Amino acid sequence: MAYNHFILCCGGTACESNKGAEIYNALIKEAESQGVKSEVQIVKTGCFGFCEQGPIVKVLPEESFYVGVKPEDAREIIAEQILKGREVPRLLYKEDAKKKATAVEDIEFYQKQVRVVLRNCGVINPENIDEYIAREGYSGLEKVLFEWTQEQIIEEMKTSGLRGRGGAGFPTWMKWDFARKAPGDVKYVICNADEGDPGAYMDRSTIEGDPHSVIEGMITAGKAIGAHEGFVYIRAEYPLAIERLKIALKQAAEYGLIGKNILGSGFDFNIEIRLGAGAFVCGEETALIKSIEGNRGTPVPKPPFPANKGLWQKPTIINNVETLANIPVITAKGGAWLAKIGTEKSRGTKVFALTGKVKNSGLVEVPMGTTLREIIFEIGGGIKGGKKFKGVQSGGPSGGILTEAVLDTPIDYESLAANGSMMGSGGMIVMDEDDCVVDVSRFYMDFCVDESCGKCSPCRIGTTQLLGILEKIAKGNGEESDLDKLEVISKSMAKASLCALGQTAPNPTLSTVKNFRNEYMEHIHDKKCRAGKCKNLVRFLIDPEKCIGCGACARKCPGACISQADAAKYPDKKRPPYVIDQAACVKCGECFKTCKFNSITKS
Repeated sequence: MAYNHFILCCGGTACESNKGAEIYNALIKEAESQGVKSEVQIVKTGCFGFCEQGPIVKVLPEESFYVGVKPEDAREIIAEQILKGREVPRLLYKEDAKKKATAVEDIEFYQKQVRVVLRNCGVINPENIDEYIAREGYSGLEKVLFEWTQEQIIEEMKTSGLRGRGGAGFPTWMKWDFARKAPGDVKYVICNADEGDPGAYMDRSTIEGDPHSVIEGMITAGKAIGAHEGFVYIRAEYPLAIERLKIALKQAAEYGLIGKNILGSGFDFNIEIRLGAGAFVCGEETALIKSIEGNRGTPVPKPPFPANKGLWQKPTIINNVETLANIPVITAKGGAWLAKIGTEKSRGTKVFALTGKVKNSGLVEVPMGTTLREIIFEIGGGIKGGKKFKGVQSGGPSGGILTEAVLDTPIDYESLAANGSMMGSGGMIVMDEDDCVVDVSRFYMDFCVDESCGKCSPCRIGTTQLLGILEKIAKGNGEESDLDKLEVISKSMAKASLCALGQTAPNPTLSTVKNFRNEYMEHIHDKKCRAGKCKNLVRFLIDPEKCIGCGACARKCPGACISQADAAKYPDKKRPPYVIDQAACVKCGECFKTCKFNSITKS
């Protein structure tokens, strides 16, 4: 059927949680009730990436980009755009309040992006295999199955320069070649879709928006190493991604793309889903393998590496979602095509989940070599509320916090490592002047203490010791010698821990002690937290000159530590001001939020 218009509705988790499904259903209902059902096709897609502006609806062929859409807007979109051919100006995205609505390709958020992994997200219906095929889906697999040998597949990967996007950056072709050469008739391919970093949702969104790209990548990997079975290890906390992956696998089986004798090629390959319980340590490949086997997810020493002895002691390759989603592009366009993007040592693109104190949060895919400044201040639009930039953390709990001094650093594996951080899976959290580095370091260490499997003492004991010291400093009981202890314990953990969790857990602490030492010293010597995040070091004071004696703060105080001063001391005031009993104050800040007269200060 030929349609005059196509309406694409964001169906990613963020928009779905903000009435995205209701918007989609309302548009279908309005198209029917207004008699234009045969003129417009309404499609639920994956994430558009521009999460800050969601829910998003895009209308083709006009390229109308509607943001902040509500279910009740459906009537107007159908009535105006579909029936009358007129856009709805109030819903169109605007760069700022003064500028007119912009064409999608001119929106600054997208201008410097190159969407390879996210090429189909926000474009196709992820639950329709035909739409994936229409955009060159499975075309590369045809070459892999009928034209290329195992050696040719791996050579194409080598030409592309693709490195693992799970964090370590190991060359993909090399890992595959190790497994190909490993002896044995039974081998396995595992897709790591665990993604447990706080603030990271790149892999989840890729599966939600384009599950077939991951399936095609896994089949290609299977052919390259001689494996006939694959597993997608995905945490059970991602129900939408799991559901769409199940649908995609069912459709691929119906089309003869997985199973026995794929497309008559003589090659067999099956894929099963294994649900993880949400343990961060299971992102480490040997712990992940143990979990799939039905054991407790704890790491094991290497070597042997999984490429030689992995799942059930058989040669196994493990790639994360983003790595595998690159594969169909490489097989369809050639490795040389991808190698043109990025830097000499870091080819292709990288997807980041840009979050925190940035104006335009969302999924960002940029060529390797793009600078932090470009991502944060051009794509991300800068810091919210005109606040001052303080730092950015890449790599989640394993990454360091980088300062303004390195904003012009190109993003690649080597440059980030040289500055005390890491690529990681792609979380990027922006901080402003209201963030406290001691509090941030304490948060990540608390996370690592909870997520440590406890198998090795350097990690089990080291994370607990580091957390204890950070909490001591945050409470105002720190000593200058504690900074030396933080560094000594951190370096010992990096050398002695069994897996990457323990080896990299100290990175946020090490980087902040190095880059923000003066802030630690303020906590230790001045008993002051400049950002006001460490409650024990915060004081709320009422200015008697500004206080009108309304008592709103006292009524809101949960600890009853605010009372009215002696009227005799303030004979010139109609109502005496209120005062805070500092010894009883629990530092909750309710008084500060309640006062409408700016008479309460935080120091």
